[in-house]
Amino acid sequence: MWKYHNPVNVTAGINSLDKLPALLAGRSCILVTFPEAHELGMIERTQQLVGEQLHGVIDTIAPNPDVQWLAPLYEQVQREHADVPVIVALGGGSAIDSAKALLCATPSGKFEQLLEVLEQAGQLPATSQTNAHKALIAIPTTAGTGSEVTPWATIWDQAGGRKHSLHQACTWPEAAIIDAGLMRSLPAGATLASGLDALSHALESIWNVNRNPVSISLAVQAARQVMATLPALMDDLCNVQLRSDMAQAALLAGLAFSNTKTALAHSLSYDITLQHGVPHGIACSFSLPLVLEMALGSDAQVDAALLSIFNTIEPAIAKKRLCNFLQKLGVATDPTHYGIEPGAWKKMLHKAANGPRGRNFICRLASA
Repeated sequence: MWKYHNPVNVTAGINSLDKLPALLAGRSCILVTFPEAHELGMIERTQQLVGEQLHGVIDTIAPNPDVQWLAPLYEQVQREHADVPVIVALGGGSAIDSAKALLCATPSGKFEQLLEVLEQAGQLPATSQTNAHKALIAIPTTAGTGSEVTPWATIWDQAGGRKHSLHQACTWPEAAIIDAGLMRSLPAGATLASGLDALSHALESIWNVNRNPVSISLAVQAARQVMATLPALMDDLCNVQLRSDMAQAALLAGLAFSNTKTALAHSLSYDITLQHGVPHGIACSFSLPLVLEMALGSDAQVDAALLSIFNTIEPAIAKKRLCNFLQKLGVATDPTHYGIEPGAWKKMLHKAANGPRGRNFICRLASA
């Protein structure tokens, strides 16, 4: 038996942002976005589209949402916009993940209650008409995180040296708008990191104990499209067709791992980001050849899917082609490049294998 479920209403295409008023269907909203959105004209365009339905703009979202600045922002939203039913999140994964935290209603309107839920991996209590979760319309400006079609948000606690995974029934976006025209200004570094994040999502949803036929099909198509598109896009960042192709690949990968969650490479990435400052998209992708080598041979269906991505029937060739793909994009695949010595890498690997995401990996490490 298997099942596939994704409730997000997806609208995609150049200028699909124009569909935002129809998706709001007369409801008021607040806009959650990143500081540069104003100079890029994205806030003004949104204001022109929704007019008086826009009741506020939060344009202070920083990368890697952290509990220290999310807490006062959360309580501001609960206090000043309690009656606004929709959050429109415009930005990368950080903007959308922040919006997922902000939309959650706690009985007291305090962030500390949400933090308790995060720490205990629990569920929020039922809400009432006067204390209801907000709906989310997610509009990504990067092609990579897949947050627009998943219920998960990564919330960091830099001071405590850890990360939390927010996952509630209410954190599924109601709708997603995939408009590659909003991605044209994305600089090279962010384009690369987000594209490799999408590749990681695709591969991680294949070598995964929660895989199903639909997620595998979506993931294979996504991975092949990333590998065909990302190098060309890095050479032609203004190419809107390539931006559209990458946006579609990231969407497919998001739809795949929305049902499986991520696995070992992502589990590894969190400490690499916290301890070594490596951007998430790089931190979860440089280890992919090593994880691919471990995954191959565990399951015939998984092997067939993975090998088909690299157009080979030889595991060694698949690993080599993935290494070459990353290295041609300037991404080193040796952990020592990131300041992780062999002994530390081995310990990190076994810790990651026993983490919540690591346990989704299809094979167990011998001494884990």
